[in-house]
Amino acid sequence: MPRLSPSIITAAAILGLFAGCKSPAPVSPPAPAAPPAPIKPPEPPPAVWETENPVVPLPRPPLGVQADFGKLKVAVTPEKVRLGRWLFFDKRISVDGSVSCATCHRPESAFSEPTPHSTGVAGKVGGRKSPTFINGAWPLFDVYFWDGRATSLSEQAKGPMANPIEMGGTHEGVAKAIAGVPGYRRIFRAVYGDDRVDIDRIADAIAAYEATRMSGNSRFDRFDAGDAAALDEKEKLGRDLFHGKAECNQCHLGWNLTDSQFHNLGIGWAGKPGKPGKAGKANKEGFADPGRAKVSNKDEDTGAFKTPTLREVTKHAPYMHDGSLATLRDVVQHYNKGGNPNPWLSPKIKKLKLSPAEIDALVAFMTALDGEGYQDTPPKSFP
Repeated sequence: MPRLSPSIITAAAILGLFAGCKSPAPVSPPAPAAPPAPIKPPEPPPAVWETENPVVPLPRPPLGVQADFGKLKVAVTPEKVRLGRWLFFDKRISVDGSVSCATCHRPESAFSEPTPHSTGVAGKVGGRKSPTFINGAWPLFDVYFWDGRATSLSEQAKGPMANPIEMGGTHEGVAKAIAGVPGYRRIFRAVYGDDRVDIDRIADAIAAYEATRMSGNSRFDRFDAGDAAALDEKEKLGRDLFHGKAECNQCHLGWNLTDSQFHNLGIGWAGKPGKPGKAGKANKEGFADPGRAKVSNKDEDTGAFKTPTLREVTKHAPYMHDGSLATLRDVVQHYNKGGNPNPWLSPKIKKLKLSPAEIDALVAFMTALDGEGYQDTPPKSFP
């Protein structure tokens, strides 16, 4: 066997060395790192006007109040009620920032007012007294205002805003004023899902707040629930007269003590006696305020006004749509004499022949209609 040279042996060894090595497997490039999650800025702390006016649960209807928020046409939620409460007391909804809903519907007067007529912007005085709206979300019939020209609490809320004597503005102007407040836009977004501000939402929120103003758990309610000691003897006599000889419950009926209908009591009549028909039409000027007739266009509704609730009636003086009767005793005496005769006097009005003691008993009974649940105070601060 021939002998290999050292150079050949070395070359063979090198070749063998390379033959025993394998090429390294390809390495995949590292996956790109995920971008860091954006840092969410912390929520700003609530403003003072929010912390001073927190969202609170809906009130429970007091004894005697047959109310169910779930059955209302307007959705009533705690968040919407808070918004509506701000708007109700906010003077920025009037054209000059001087008048709010609460100017005429005062909490201390059970959301009525202690004057014969309402006073609006620039000291303008209207022709009627503001009625209360307590328990107003559950009427027997959907009629609002003394003449029934509105058919819902929301529609009623809109009326004064565009009345030149009351708030003096326009619906568009009210919406613009409220939309110009950033805090309000944020609350509207929380309540309605976006920050659109218009008159329908403003009125809807105010109506939701008004729906929570309920009056019940009066001594009258407790007596009817079985507490015989809730009324004294004079008040019990008044209750019997109310449902009997005086026939007050012909119109002041149901749990809210109103039939939601319109009746001519002769209040405001200054004309001459006459009969319906041609003579009656000739005497229409005897009523400075035609009442329901202006809405219904029916002669028989001349001088007729809506029956008010008797809940919290002691806080509603002076009485009637024009505030012409100063005391509850004056009211009972008006009915006792048979009202003021006029061509359209309600057939339900007749002389009652009540004695002074019976009049006293009726007045005493009506004081037992004062209850609780409606009370409120203005917000401490506003958006």
